[in-house]
Amino acid sequence: MAKARIKLPESTKVGDVIEIKTLISHVMETGQRKDADGKPIPRSIINSFQVTFAGQQVFAAELHPGISANPYLSFFMKVPGPGELEFTWVDDAGVRVVEKMKLNVV
Repeated sequence: MAKARIKLPESTKVGDVIEIKTLISHVMETGQRKDADGKPIPRSIINSFQVTFAGQQVFAAELHPGISANPYLSFFMKVPGPGELEFTWVDDAGVRVVEKMKLNVV
């Protein structure tokens, strides 16, 4: 299973615009390469990424084979108040990696 890393600000205030950074370990095999025996290596990529805050979607991305291994994504969000962020990555095999983090609003 892929390992995800997420970086949030240590604390923030309502109305602040914050940057959220994510990185997930994944080979992101495009399906274009061949193994040592000349057989095609099957495609295996993370094809979608979604973030919700307090149940509402705040960011979504559709990924394609041109994305490198271990995709790094960052985005900005205006802080509406305290709540929990849920990050979901889904790959071609349907494997879902879900991470949850609370946003420290002071």
